[in-house]
This record gives sequence, structure tokens and C-alpha cells, in this order.
Amino acid sequence: MRKLLLLALVGCGGAKSMYVAEAMPSMPYAGAPRPEAVETTESYTDYGKNPWIDASKDHLSTFAADVDTASYTIARTKLNGNVLPPPPSVRVEEWVNYFHYSFPGGGSPFAVVMDAAAHPFAPDRYVLRVGVATHAKPASERKPSHLVFLVDVSGSMDEPNKLPLAKQALHILTDNLSAKDSVALVTYAGATRLVLPMTSIDDKARIHHAIDSLSANGSTAMASGIDLAYEQASKWLRPGEISRVIVCTDGDANVGPHSTQELLSLIESRAKQGVALSTIGFGMGNYKDSMMEQLADKGNGNNYYIDSIDMAKRVFADQLTSTLEVAAKDVKLQVDFDPALVTHYRLIGYENRDLADKDFRKDDVPAGQVGWGHQVTAMYEVELTDAGKTQPFGVVRIRHKQPEADHAVEDAFAMQTAPAPAFAAASPDLRFAFAVAAFADVLRGGADWSLSDIRALAQGAAGDDKDRIELVSLIEKARAIRPEQKVAAPVAKVAQPTPELATPSGR
Repeated sequence: MRKLLLLALVGCGGAKSMYVAEAMPSMPYAGAPRPEAVETTESYTDYGKNPWIDASKDHLSTFAADVDTASYTIARTKLNGNVLPPPPSVRVEEWVNYFHYSFPGGGSPFAVVMDAAAHPFAPDRYVLRVGVATHAKPASERKPSHLVFLVDVSGSMDEPNKLPLAKQALHILTDNLSAKDSVALVTYAGATRLVLPMTSIDDKARIHHAIDSLSANGSTAMASGIDLAYEQASKWLRPGEISRVIVCTDGDANVGPHSTQELLSLIESRAKQGVALSTIGFGMGNYKDSMMEQLADKGNGNNYYIDSIDMAKRVFADQLTSTLEVAAKDVKLQVDFDPALVTHYRLIGYENRDLADKDFRKDDVPAGQVGWGHQVTAMYEVELTDAGKTQPFGVVRIRHKQPEADHAVEDAFAMQTAPAPAFAAASPDLRFAFAVAAFADVLRGGADWSLSDIRALAQGAAGDDKDRIELVSLIEKARAIRPEQKVAAPVAKVAQPTPELATPSGR
């Protein structure tokens, strides 16, 4: 599928590019005072949009698992500030995977759903949901964790939604660790400093005091901080235990003595040795989304964006085990469409997780990491033959490695039921997941469906789930910002990315 994707991008002049927001004017709600334009230096990578594929020419859709959620949280921050998110910041899969869906019990380690229904907006199409999930692991069964908090204390972090929020998040994480865990704290700015050597959680007061001592000043040299953090984490590599660096930053960093590619290569090599790296983003205005995603990608970790105490609790309390412990690594998904039943298909999202079909069974090609209790959901639009409308039309294959294994295993799961003849007859999970994907696709400029119609779909499947209800309110805010116009991008420029940030890869 990769060749077709690249050709489509080149054909529309859409080589992957870096989005840099420039003097971005806010887009206020109707009737609200118009705020002054805010100068920003945020950057996001545009990976294009997946094209429609002729199933008779390519019946395999292959991509790496992705459980990041940063893109959705960034968009929520923008919309709550009366501004549309920059289109390249919208990664559909991260929006869909922010929400939880029901899965059947069992599975080793994956449970799978594969269901479809008639398209709500296009009478000649259908919507397909492919979902895989690992079961949640009790906190008491989580492996011992040795964590190095690597905190950016440069001058750019001296804002309420940056370092102060990062400190609160680390306090929450510390309070949710157990006696088998330990923590070290490293900072970087004008200089790198070991604030706290690896300390048992039994001495929690000392850890909290070290976090409280942090203050922002100076310039940013990320590479030296990462060097010191890895030095601390590597000392605690043990079989059957977790060693992880957790970077808290706005991503606005020079890399010091390393080139960006050297830094990414360093992180990748340490990940292969067993030290993972996750990125936690804070703040707006100078946020470097592309850098944060790439660091976590190479570090076999996850990329989150924290915009509130509630989000900090979600990542570091409610989902702590899945945040820290890998259930399966190098997770690849391959959907096999029956060309006799499917004429064309389009994967909505996962553009920067695209894998060549031939790489599905190449164990040296890296892919995504999935934690315990994580879910991976992908949404497709499909066009079916008459026969495909009345019977199952595909198979999903999952290939993965155990956390400490070098060789992958593979399982196949056939679609069990025919598509629902009407969208309203589909499960609430399918209907809601499509509403999320549709909303994201509109905001990134990939579709022109009505936001009012999407809101109705989301509201009809939200139930009493607070996260789903919040999405309905965000759709309403997007409608209020541009009530009479198709959603469009803020004023911006598009610049070519550095080579090391241009290549899509799976985490």
C-alpha cells in the first residue's frame, strides 16, 4: 500500500511537510469578542491523507499499531480556546483511540472486533471498524518500574500550563506508584542536573520535595539531559522489570551537541537495549508536536499531551499500568479485503503508521507498542459488491512480539458478521468511533461532511460517558467558530521538514 500512498501524495503536490503556525489569528465563537492574534511557533508534520485503494490491485492494508492520544488533547485545548486546531496536528487514529470501546473477553493477548454498517453520509459506501485490545492488568501484577523523570526547566516552560502543570502531573504519578517502584529526577536547561538519584517510592516525601524544587530558567539543550537520564535508567535494567525515561517538555528544544538524527538514533539504540522513552507534552504557543512524536516513536514509548489535572490523572493514575508496561511490541495489523466482495477502501488515518505489505512479516521492521488495557481502533470507508453487502468481507491479521522476545507470532481473525444494512442498526461503539473519525477528518480537510450531522451521530452514541459527551461539546464549539463555512485552516505557512522528521514509522 505504501507505493500507492506516496504516488497519491506526489500527485497532489503533497509531499510530507512541516506545518509552522505563524501569527495565527484566533477564530472566536459567533458573538464573542475577537481576541488579538497570537504569535506562535508551533510545528506539526503533515503526512497527507490516505487515498482510495482499488482492492483488485491491492487487497492488503498494513499499518503499525498506535495508542498515542496527544493529537486529540491538543485539539481539545485549541477548541476550548476558541481556535480550530491546525489541520496537520489532527491525526485521526489518535482521536479515535482516545475513547474506550467494548471488546469481547479472552484473547492472548488480543481481543478483536471487526464490524461494518451502511455509511451515514454516502449511500453507495459502508463504514468498517477494526479494533484490537489487550485486557487490563491489575496494578498488583504490574512489573517493578524504575522511572527517570526528565524535566525541561528552560525559560519557555515558565507558564502555568507548562512546568507547574508538569510538576502536578509528576506528583500524581508518584502517588500512584507502589513500593516496588523507584524514581530519579533529571532536569535540563542551560545545564543538565541530577536533582534526585534513583530513589525507592518508600521515600515518597523525598521524591515530592525534589519535584517541588523545580523552577524554570535558561535555554534548552535536550540531548545532554537525555544522555544523563539514560545513564541513570540503564543502571536499573533488570530482567522482568521496567526501565523508562519520561520526558516532560513543550518540545521547544535545541539538541545541543547532537544533530536531531543523532539524537533519534541514540534513543532508538537505548530502546533496543530495554530502556523505553515516553514524551509528555505541555503548553501551547511554541509546542513542537513533530519532535515529541518522533522521540516517543524511536523510544518505543507513547506520546501524550497533558492540558489539565484531569488528563494527568487519566495518564498517570487511571491508565498507569498501560502507560508504563508493554503487553506486546512491534504490533502490526494487516486487513485483508476479499476483492470479490470489496471494490475499494480507504483507511481514515494512520498515514504516518503506514507499512509496506511486504514488511508485515519482516521481524526487523519496527512497529507499535501496546500496553496492558490499550485499544487500537481503525476506521475504513469501503465500497462493496452486491455480495459483499450481505456477508463478511475481510480478515485482520495481528503480528507481534512478546515484550522480551525477538521473534514475532501471528494470529488471524475473520470478520464474523455481515454489515448492518443501516447505520442506525450498528453498535453504539461503531457509530461513535465513526463520528470521531469523521469529525477529525473534517477538521484536517480530508472530508466535507456536515458538522451538524456528525454531532448528531456522536450524540446518539454518547450515552452517559463523560468523554463522549465532551466530544459532542467540542463538535459544537467547532460549529460555533465557523458556523456558515466549511472548516478551514488558520493562516499559516508550510515548510519542508528536516529529513529525519519526514519518514513515517510505526511505534
